[in-house]
Amino acid sequence: MKLLLCGLALIGIVALTGCTMANGPVIGGLVTVDQKGPVSVGDIRAGATKVGMAQAEGILGVAYGDASISTAMKEGNITKVHHVDCETFSVLGVYARNKTIVYGE
Repeated sequence: MKLLLCGLALIGIVALTGCTMANGPVIGGLVTVDQKGPVSVGDIRAGATKVGMAQAEGILGVAYGDASISTAMKEGNITKVHHVDCETFSVLGVYARNKTIVYGE
């Protein structure tokens, strides 16, 4: 009986730690809401007249999506990158979203 209770307690602890994390400049243990941060700088001579976005999400440890810079460039019809930012949102390790935002021309 003690072994069963210890096993259930271990499963409960693992379940409550959360397994879906969003990548960002700072990761909140419980909630990360609308956090924005830099990723990289491209050609500073290029204008930032166009914007493209791509995102990946995770729910209960299952991740899906494509938040790559190249996908955001295609979405915004961008050929020259000025800079890249990211936007992060996560709740209790249950749901997480990471957006890549590319600015350029």
